[in-house]
Parts: sequence; C-alpha cells; structure tokens
Amino acid sequence: MSSLDADTVLLSILFLVVIENALEIYISLRQVKVYRTALKVPAELTSHMGEDTFHKARKYGLDQEKFGIFKAVVMDVCLLCMELYIGLIAVLWQLSVQVVDKLQWDSKNEIIVSCVFVLISNVLSTFKGLPFKIYKIFVLEETHGFNKQTARFFAWDQLKGFLVTQVLMIPITAAIIFIVQRGGDNFFIWLWIFTGVISLVLLTLYPIFIAPLFDKYTPLEKGALRQSIEDLAASLKFPLTKLFVVEGSKRSSHSNAYFYGLWNSKRIVLFDTLLLNKGKPDDSEMSEEEKGKGCTDEEVLAVLGHELGHWKLGHVTKNIIIMQVHLFLMFLVFGNVFKYPPFYVAMGFQPGTRPILVGLLIVFTYVLAPYNALMNFAMTILSRRFEYQADEFAFKLGFAEQLGQALIKLNVDNLGFPVYDWLYSTWNHSHPTLLQRLNRLKELKEEKKLN
Repeated sequence: MSSLDADTVLLSILFLVVIENALEIYISLRQVKVYRTALKVPAELTSHMGEDTFHKARKYGLDQEKFGIFKAVVMDVCLLCMELYIGLIAVLWQLSVQVVDKLQWDSKNEIIVSCVFVLISNVLSTFKGLPFKIYKIFVLEETHGFNKQTARFFAWDQLKGFLVTQVLMIPITAAIIFIVQRGGDNFFIWLWIFTGVISLVLLTLYPIFIAPLFDKYTPLEKGALRQSIEDLAASLKFPLTKLFVVEGSKRSSHSNAYFYGLWNSKRIVLFDTLLLNKGKPDDSEMSEEEKGKGCTDEEVLAVLGHELGHWKLGHVTKNIIIMQVHLFLMFLVFGNVFKYPPFYVAMGFQPGTRPILVGLLIVFTYVLAPYNALMNFAMTILSRRFEYQADEFAFKLGFAEQLGQALIKLNVDNLGFPVYDWLYSTWNHSHPTLLQRLNRLKELKEEKKLN
C-alpha cells in the first residue's frame, strides 16, 4: 500500500463532499430566486390566501433557504472538509483508546473502544450543531411566529434527546462490532438481519415508550370527531386500537397527523395544532393569531382518509421492503470493501489500524455517496407517486372538497409558500406541491364527471 493510494482516497472523498453540496446549494439558490421574484398570489389561491399571508410565507421560505445554505457551507463543506483533512476521526479514536486506558478497561477490546468513540463523537456532534439549532428555533422560527419553546424546555429536550440516543446507539454499536467480528465471511447477512429486526422493533416501540418522553399524548376525547374517525377506520378494516392527540403546540405551531404500529395494532396520532382551535370548545384563552387555525372535523377526516390510503394501498409495507433491499446492498458492499487499507490511512490512522465502525462510516457515508444520492432521489419520486395515490384514495372516499380545503388550510397555517422552482421541487419534495395536488384533485373531479 502506498501513501499515494490513501491521498487519492482522501482527495476523492473531499471531491465528493464538495460536489454533492455544491449541487444542493445550486438547487437551493434556484429556489431563493423564486422567493425573490414570485410576488403575486397564484390565481388558484387568490380566494384562500391574502397578499399579506403570501408575503409572510415568501419571507419565511426565503429565510429558511438562506439559513439552510449558510449551514451547508459552514457545516457540510468547510468544517467537514477540514475535519477530514486533519484526520479528526483518527484523533477521536485515539482519544477513545486513552479514555478506555484511563478507566483501566481493555483498550484492545474494539467493542469497548467503539462504544466510547460513539459517545465522544456524539458529544462533539451535539455541540457543533447546537448554535444552528438554537438560531433556527429561537430566531428563525420565533421571528415567523412558530416557536413555542422556552429556553428551559429546549435545554431539557436536548438533554433527553442526547441521553436516549446514547442508550439506543451504544448497545447497537456493540452488537454491530460483535457481528462483524464473529459472523465469518458472510457476516453482512447477519448484520442485515440484525438491523432489520432492530428497525422494526424501534418502529414499534419508539411511539409507545420514547416519543412520550418528549411530548404529551392524551386519548382523543369522546365526541363526534372520535366517532367519525373510528367509523372511517372500521369501514376500511383498519385495525385501530388507540387514538391520541399530541400536544405539539408546546413545541411549534406546525401541524401534522400520522399512524404507527405493526400488523393488527395501529394507533392514530393527531397534533393538537391540526384541530380547529387545538380541539378546544372555548377559544377565550387563545391568542388572536391562534384563533380559527386548524381544520374542521370534516377536514381532519379527509387528512386521515389520505393517511389511511397509504396503509390500504400498502405504501408502508412497500417502503419497508425497499429499505431492507437497500440496506442489504449497502452491507454487501461494506462486507467486500471495508478492509481496504487506504480508507483508514486516508482518515489519519496508522497502517494496520482498521476499526470496523470507522470502516462502516467510510463506506456508508462516502464510498456509497453517489448511490445514496440516486437512491434518495428515486425514493423522493416514489414518495410523490404514493402521495398522489393516497389523495386519490381520499377522493374516492368522498373527501374531494374537504381534502382540498384541508391542504390549503395546512399550507396557509404553516406559511407554506405555494410557488417552487421545478428542479428544487423535483429534487427535494417528497410530497407534490400544494398547486400540483389541487390540480390533480381537479382532474379527478373532471374524470368523474366524464365517467
């Protein structure tokens, strides 16, 4: 092995990092131009979106995009390239070895060193991202009226998030190293099975045990809305077991709804911000800005009709299968190339030192970067197709008008800007734009009339 090989690997990685981020920034700049030049409300929305709201949404979108570009330049280009060039990963690994020695543990045990490495790396990553997170929540979101967090709530939230991450990541890291060490030539198959099982377990347990650590979940009160949702679920044979409202308004004014659970135990979660006046019969304690926001019961049903469409049409299952195939291919590549010595020398390690966790990081993040970019783009296209299908499903349930109204309300309440550059939208949006979805609903109505 020559140092030239390692230099070539390092330069290739730096080149990929710069090119990938340059492409992302170029696409974002196209949308910045749209925010600055699109000054009129689209004709389809003139009766739903006033000039004042339109310009608020335009400024919000512009601020978000400029912040995203700044963060990408600082974090993903300048800082990352500097870290790669100076071999920060190798420095952190050596620090982990020293910490293990200091604690009088076995520093030759790669599992122990890897777990300490994960902890140190996560601490560094948390502090690196903290200023950007604080700015986004307490400046950007605050300025545009979305932030509801206090400094104390934010600090406690970050601490809980960090602790939960470590509790999950450290045992998983130990298991991954163990499997690679003991799994033989076909260890990547065992690794794939392990990650598949873990992902399904977390998918099931996260909403039940972890999510409530961060937000308050309460059963939806008995009434017309609850009865309507239960009737809708029953008509579709959706195995609804519980129906919750999450107090998302303590965190943000943004709204959402989703379902989770595997097999015959499904739960639906509504954000309180999705409900009209947060679902409260009395709006006297609400601010003037909050009054009247949210969807009516019929519009909430339309949103859930769309979400249940994803279940009925098998979109969740299809996504899980695709991601498992994707993971298998990634582990297959990892199993065949992770022992290549120049990868580790390029990261600053001495010849002969090849930590498994670092190899996983190099292969997944850098070697497979072009494949990951294409895969993400393909999944974005597929997701948009699924969204159209779910909209059509809700349309066939009889929610045509209500779904259109809900989409407009959610867009206005969340200050979503309705005009997008075609390349930006194609590359970034997992959902069709508001105008695209409204136009599709219009086409469905016309097709229904013709038939």
